[in-house]
Amino acid sequence: MAASKIAKGAEKIEKGVTEGYKKIEDTVVGAYKKVEDTVIGGYTKIEDKFVDAFLTKDGESVEEAKERLKKETENP
Repeated sequence: MAASKIAKGAEKIEKGVTEGYKKIEDTVVGAYKKVEDTVIGGYTKIEDKFVDAFLTKDGESVEEAKERLKKETENP
């Protein structure tokens, strides 16, 4: 009888620790993803403005310029 009470208590503790860890993990991973998306979005904006200002040719869009530059660097 005492062993089953100990086992039940251990299971309760295990469940509580596991759930707590999962909540912390979800929060940390969610925060990391949000920071990552923000950084990548900011970089992309800066990259697009640079390409638009310095690397596009007349009538060429930013995406077209990026594609052209990618091809030029692949096949020098």
